[in-house]
Amino acid sequence: MQPAISNGQQIRHTKTKSRFSLGTTFMYIVLSAWALTTIYPLFWIVNNSFKVSRDVMNKSFSLAVDPVLINYTTAFDRINIGRSYINSLIMSGGTVLFVLLFGGLAAYVLSRFTFRGKKIIFSILYATLLVPAFATVVPVYELLIKTSLVNTYWGLILPQTAGNLTFATLVIAGYMATIAKELEEAAFMDGCNRWQMFVKIFFPVSRPAFASVSIFVFLWSYNDLFSALIFVNKETVRPIVALLSEISSQYGTDFGLMATAVALTVMPILLIYLFISKFIEKGLTEGAVKG
Repeated sequence: MQPAISNGQQIRHTKTKSRFSLGTTFMYIVLSAWALTTIYPLFWIVNNSFKVSRDVMNKSFSLAVDPVLINYTTAFDRINIGRSYINSLIMSGGTVLFVLLFGGLAAYVLSRFTFRGKKIIFSILYATLLVPAFATVVPVYELLIKTSLVNTYWGLILPQTAGNLTFATLVIAGYMATIAKELEEAAFMDGCNRWQMFVKIFFPVSRPAFASVSIFVFLWSYNDLFSALIFVNKETVRPIVALLSEISSQYGTDFGLMATAVALTVMPILLIYLFISKFIEKGLTEGAVKG
């Protein structure tokens, strides 16, 4: 026979459930409103990309009930947005590849080795984060001119690699410092050298940190309009963010084409984020435990 529940216990249980329901409802309302402020601008851009310029001006907040594809055909035929896509992917992808390679090796050394001057190196790395990118534009541009790398893929890959290397090294080193020393000792017992240990042990285990770094570096490189306008302003190597500034000047009244170009620029970022988003939070939170 089960004991009877007193009236006081029932009242407290009812109040707790009521407070929980109200708090949860309020939380969902706030999160939904915040999500709308983020999602609606993207929907507005995509929706207006299926309208002609006249309808974008007169009925910008109405649904494109009769969508047209003229803006997309114009984007690929007249302003050659496909070529700019390829340029952006080559330069941003190359930047991510070099940052992960050199940043990962540097992080492995800083997190798993003990040597004199290690704290000084960390201090220098943190100090370089305080230097604005604008302060290095002139000397970097002079170096690119002397090495004939202006208006080439390397003219953007190398500066962006150097600019993102400190961030990648610190984040990956913080994550690698949390890996158990017993795992490293077991790899030594199996006959692994340092390179094999990095490739077979530390890189697979640190994939969340590498994924987090890769998406941030790709975003920063992909959206770096300032460097693109200075270092690679030639049409054959121009990335897509630089193409957007050209559209606003050459086709300033064609708002449908501008909306299409913005939508095409954002889509690769969303697709990449959907594939590796599960690693981002894990990489950033676990990498912050030790450092």
